[in-house]
Amino acid sequence: MDFNVMHILFDCAVILLSTKLLGMLTRKLGLPQVAGMILAGLLIGPALFSRLPIGFGGILQPTEAEMHVLQSFSQIGVVFILFSSGLETDRKELKRSGLAATGIALMGVLVPVALGTVGALLFMGGFDAAADHDKLMNALFIGCILAATSVGITVETLRELGKLNTRLGTTILSAAIIDDVIGIVALSILSGLNGGSSIWLTLLRTVGFFVCAVGLGIGLRYFFRFLVRKYPHKRRTSIFALCMCLLYAFCAEEFFGIAAITGAYMAGLMLSGLDETPVVDRKVIVSGYMIFTPMFFAYIGISADFSQFNLSGLLFAGVFVLLGILGKIIGCGLSARAFRYDGRSSLGIGCGMIARGEVALAVYAAGQPLICYRGGVLAGIDPLVATICLIVVSSILCPILLKATLRDTQPLPTVGRERRVSIHAEAIENAPPAPVAPPQEK
Repeated sequence: MDFNVMHILFDCAVILLSTKLLGMLTRKLGLPQVAGMILAGLLIGPALFSRLPIGFGGILQPTEAEMHVLQSFSQIGVVFILFSSGLETDRKELKRSGLAATGIALMGVLVPVALGTVGALLFMGGFDAAADHDKLMNALFIGCILAATSVGITVETLRELGKLNTRLGTTILSAAIIDDVIGIVALSILSGLNGGSSIWLTLLRTVGFFVCAVGLGIGLRYFFRFLVRKYPHKRRTSIFALCMCLLYAFCAEEFFGIAAITGAYMAGLMLSGLDETPVVDRKVIVSGYMIFTPMFFAYIGISADFSQFNLSGLLFAGVFVLLGILGKIIGCGLSARAFRYDGRSSLGIGCGMIARGEVALAVYAAGQPLICYRGGVLAGIDPLVATICLIVVSSILCPILLKATLRDTQPLPTVGRERRVSIHAEAIENAPPAPVAPPQEK
């Protein structure tokens, strides 16, 4: 195998520079930086230019051995992303969200996954394709890409509308958190089924992993608190947290047959909510975005296969985006209506859940080894283009639809610390002036 360390150094330099520049450009255009990083991978790699008769195959033309190195970097990057997501998850909000957010999140996963699976099967030759195990697994993974929700854009839009700390805003944020957890569990089950295990054995291994992860995590959480008390704001606490992340990711895939990103997310979830968690999260984000995270997004673009891409692929991308958006609006909206939200608020909840981002790409990356369609319109087509289109379109539509549906709605009661602070402020403002004590004689 042809391998040259100097070539790896050059590849890393080009990837980091191009992802940063394209990420800044897309951010100025109001699009997610993720889209710019993937676009950088497409432009510097052989994915696009290799099909053009111009004698230029891209700035980077890595060998198979070098691609393995870049893939290793990208896998570390996606582990960092999910670990950070777990650290930022509000455990108290998960407990406080209640039945409504759980029901909304569950339907926000089941409906898009079902629609995505059915849509993929239709493009693979109809429902008869479900009899082929490989095609069925491919269709299920495509549906699973539609499960995750990226709540960053939703948060900013709700804050702009003054509804972030309302019951409606809290429901959307809580449902998005639970939505990601359910989506990751679904991915883990699919990964186990793809290995040839029975569904009951897969469920048993999945439950076993979560039991072990939580049980061990509680002990490690207490140990982490001890480290923080003994060595506050020291580098060793962040190193310990990162070691926990990597070991959870390793054990999840090696011992339980579950995606490594699930282990990374659980490690972050077990360490969330501690006094030192923001410091650890900040260091993980800095470490990841210095090299590994851009490698992940760029590698997706570099490794994309457009050798058999055609108009049918574009048609599939359009249907994929449509099903992804409608699935969230229908699933989350109807579920919210069942929990007695009014029609406008239910539609707003559904619109607030349509945005996709890094987790959708993580699911795509986990299922990419299975993408080997045989027969049907999608023969040989890599659904990367559809995933990128979904991220870009949903990121643009989410704030537009949220503003259109929620701008004229009546404000719901605020929750949490902000509500308590406002009540306290009103009490102080309306309190009668305190009596002035007479001066004492010396």
